[in-house]
Amino acid sequence: MSSIEDYIFTSDRLGFRNWSWTDIDQMHQINSDEKVMEFFPNIPTKEQTIQFIERMKKQYEEKGFCYFAVDKLEDNEFIGFIGLSEQTYEAVFTPCVDIGWRIKSTQWNKGYASEGAKRCLDFAFNNLSLEKVYAVAPKINVKSEHIMTKIGMKKQYEFAHPLLENNEQLKNCVLYAIEMN
Repeated sequence: MSSIEDYIFTSDRLGFRNWSWTDIDQMHQINSDEKVMEFFPNIPTKEQTIQFIERMKKQYEEKGFCYFAVDKLEDNEFIGFIGLSEQTYEAVFTPCVDIGWRIKSTQWNKGYASEGAKRCLDFAFNNLSLEKVYAVAPKINVKSEHIMTKIGMKKQYEFAHPLLENNEQLKNCVLYAIEMN
């Protein structure tokens, strides 16, 4: 059970925090939902979920940001992640910091991704002094592209994602960006 002091920052309805080992089972459950993972090449194993959480904890310790674990403030329910992560795969725009989200499907269409992403952009620009934040999604993932537009990001271009080049359905991606005002 998290209290307001446990959060790095909050939005109106959400609390953003570093990861806890108690998040593993719930995040694995989210990662196992075929609706949530529709636009990913595979469903992560529990071991891959643990590695992801370890990577996020380490990135937060080293950089001061990660894809933050997110709870609803009203009832402390863990709903997934929203946040920032360093991307270093081979592309014209990398290395960079991107914004991303993965929320349990029962919490979709309630505005949490947009609310959380806006708050993370505020954190990126006003606390971390980042100059630019990117977002990437497969072109067929119009739900994520809608959120990118809704939070003020602008489409840069489409590209073949080097980590998805063997996946016909997912390899064509969109790149969005937003700069500090």
